[in-house]
Amino acid sequence: MPAVPGGVYQTQGPSCMDRIKMGFFLGFCVGMASGALFGGFSALRGGLRGKELVNTVGKVMMQGGGSFGTFLAIGSGLRC
Repeated sequence: MPAVPGGVYQTQGPSCMDRIKMGFFLGFCVGMASGALFGGFSALRGGLRGKELVNTVGKVMMQGGGSFGTFLAIGSGLRC
């Protein structure tokens, strides 16, 4: 049986939009984690407890995730 030429079964990689979405998702997750750490410590140091603590940490997590996700998506888009 003859060997199959190398170019016949090549698969395509992810599209540029897929890379941008993956960059945003990865950056969002990293930003959420860092926002939970830094926001949680600063809110506890500020004396927040209960509902105020949860609201403040949630807000910091969303802001950190959104901003870091945006920057990583832009970086991924520039590399396409």
